[in-house]
Amino acid sequence: MEEEAGRRMERGEGDQLRGATTGSRRVAAAVVGASGGEIEIQMEAATVGSGASAAAAAASTSSGQEGDAEDGLQQTPTWKRFLAHAGPGFLISLAYLDPSNGELHLIVLRRKEVQTDLQAGSIHKYELLWVLFFGFFLVLVIQSLAVKLGIITGRNLAEMCMYEYPKYVKYGLWLLIEVGVIAATIPGVLGTALAYNILLNIPFLAGVLICGASTFLLLGLQTYGVRKMELIGVIFMLLITVCFFIELSSVNPPMGEVIEGLFIPRLRGVYAMSDAIALFSVLIVPHNLFLHSSLVVSRKISPSSKRFKDTSTFFLIENACAMLLVLLVNVAIVSTTGTICANTQLVDNIDACSSLTLKSTSILLKNMFGRSTSKIYGLALLASGQSNTVTTSYAGQYIMQGFSGMRKCIIFMIAPCFTVIPSLIICSVGGAPNIRQLINISAIILAFVLPFSLVPLLKFSSSCVVKVPYKNSNSIVKVAWILSVVIMGINIYFFCNSFISCLVHSELPRAVNAIISILVFPFMAAYIAALIYLAFRKVNAAGLFPSVPVSNGTEVEAWRQERIADDIGVR
Repeated sequence: MEEEAGRRMERGEGDQLRGATTGSRRVAAAVVGASGGEIEIQMEAATVGSGASAAAAAASTSSGQEGDAEDGLQQTPTWKRFLAHAGPGFLISLAYLDPSNGELHLIVLRRKEVQTDLQAGSIHKYELLWVLFFGFFLVLVIQSLAVKLGIITGRNLAEMCMYEYPKYVKYGLWLLIEVGVIAATIPGVLGTALAYNILLNIPFLAGVLICGASTFLLLGLQTYGVRKMELIGVIFMLLITVCFFIELSSVNPPMGEVIEGLFIPRLRGVYAMSDAIALFSVLIVPHNLFLHSSLVVSRKISPSSKRFKDTSTFFLIENACAMLLVLLVNVAIVSTTGTICANTQLVDNIDACSSLTLKSTSILLKNMFGRSTSKIYGLALLASGQSNTVTTSYAGQYIMQGFSGMRKCIIFMIAPCFTVIPSLIICSVGGAPNIRQLINISAIILAFVLPFSLVPLLKFSSSCVVKVPYKNSNSIVKVAWILSVVIMGINIYFFCNSFISCLVHSELPRAVNAIISILVFPFMAAYIAALIYLAFRKVNAAGLFPSVPVSNGTEVEAWRQERIADDIGVR
């Protein structure tokens, strides 16, 4: 009883103490209120103090999270972090192994090897390999800009165009890029159908339909994640590499001459300059810029300054490895065909090289090295064509989603129809006899569309340099601008020169030529004016880029999450 009474007395004293404290606060408030306006001042001070405390707590929490991220980053082995970023570079590199690329090599070799000096053999042979070697450095620079754009903004190139440009401009860009995707898909369909004919003697039209069905089937694997699509790309690339290196071992070219042609620039012969320009100007593929920036966004980037820099480095290394493999395959293609066509001891070889195509190459290999070599070539052509069709259709999905803003589930169903079905129709109507013509037309369309994807990327990259500077990023963007202007200038020159040459040597009446000129020259003027508009228009969407340097990874990540939340709210 005494203990209970003691506890009650303690509680009573505590209550009295709290009451006295409360009363004193109220009295103080009443006294201060009489002096006029100081209550509000004290309340604001308390509010500011609590806000500062909350900000300090938030900063402490953010720094703690960043420290945890740094600790986790240090604990994870480097090779595991690299493998987490591997995949996008291999998938986009398949565009440089498509059948149109092989057809271009064959056309260049045919023109150099045969028409220049049939009796003495090719004076060029491997002498233009240096164009591929230096050209792929250009590709690596351009693709690195697409990677950094995705890392910094959290958006792909199509989404950036949608948010930045006016209504009619962005829809015009969307239309041109979609036409470019269809043009890039056509060589893949043609190569796949031709490969089925070489391997299984399937009619060309049936091969086109099988290509369409297998493309939709492979695209269905994306429901299991982006990594599955990237794995498919790696498998296709390894298959192409193995097949062409087997072909190279069968031909056994002089490696000394191949290495010399790869590292020593030379331009000898009538067509050397034009062929070098042609090879250099077709290296960049428009849809790859959109696809690469999209695949980068699929990775989860930690809000850590070191993780941001490591992510960029890992993507660059992975892309360089993929492009090195592509370079080796292209060297194998040129070396194999150049060695065969340079063999002047066989007259039949020279006659075959005078009209060398994807189909006749299979026959040539079969006659010289046996049926198995022809089948290996057909398998490489199948992997090249099918991978190209899948990659371009996959890129078309991201392009349509970025420009339209529709949900992924809808885009995944309708986007392949706008890409694959028109390509199947064009290839079915054109048929096997017109493969070369269709590939040439598709190459012209891609060269025409290229500036409308390249210039926006360069403009956004220039803004990224100002907003979120990377080490040496300014120099890289300047080099990319210079090389891109050279490529676009070459393409415009060839457009105008080819058109004028067609008019001069045309057998049409002068009145018809005059009408064609009246229609075409204003079109070319509008084309150049559109490029000038894109090049000199200032990027004024401040919300597209973070306003803090990349060294402050927490704020950049918070900015990215705000942009994602805004996108979800809009859509």
